[in-house]
Amino acid sequence: MIVIGIAGGTGSGKSTFTNRLKEEFQDQVAVLYHDNYYQAQDNLPFEERKKVNYDHPDAFETELLLKQLKELKEGKAIQCPVYDYSQHNRSKEVTVVEPRPVILLEGILVLADSRLRELLDIKIYVEADADERILRRVIRDVKERGRDIEGVAKQYLTTVKPMHYLYVEPTRALADIVINSGMNEIAFWLVKTNISKILEIE
Repeated sequence: MIVIGIAGGTGSGKSTFTNRLKEEFQDQVAVLYHDNYYQAQDNLPFEERKKVNYDHPDAFETELLLKQLKELKEGKAIQCPVYDYSQHNRSKEVTVVEPRPVILLEGILVLADSRLRELLDIKIYVEADADERILRRVIRDVKERGRDIEGVAKQYLTTVKPMHYLYVEPTRALADIVINSGMNEIAFWLVKTNISKILEIE
């Protein structure tokens, strides 16, 4: 089994790169999204949940992610939590994730925790200009997550942007591979080739 961490700022192209690998290797791949491991906020009313800093490492239940990632590596299926962006809270649903030869772990802070890094065989950081990232985030949050533009802008300026420079961008130096786009063909070919070789050996 090979575990690949794909990190980078919001809107950098992480999901694009992740989806391309998933499409390439199909049933050999399982994907874990760090966002699904946001802490449950059942104790907070909706308006208070909107104010939580979701770009700080403490916003995630990393202990659960570590536990479940280790279980996957041991060949066990897991019940992955599901996050509801419209409610700013973890939903009551879970998704069963079966172990696969390739595990992709995607999220802005997957390289920030040393315990997570130890479980990764390949660490990838996807970067993009800040203006590109905010535009992609606005489009995504409005179209896919039911947010309004003013709310997205306020969140970006108050938490997303400062947390990016404080916690996300420094993890660039911890990556094995840094790519400038989720559509970088050479980077995709290199990662794809290495995964194929590892799968052949196994």
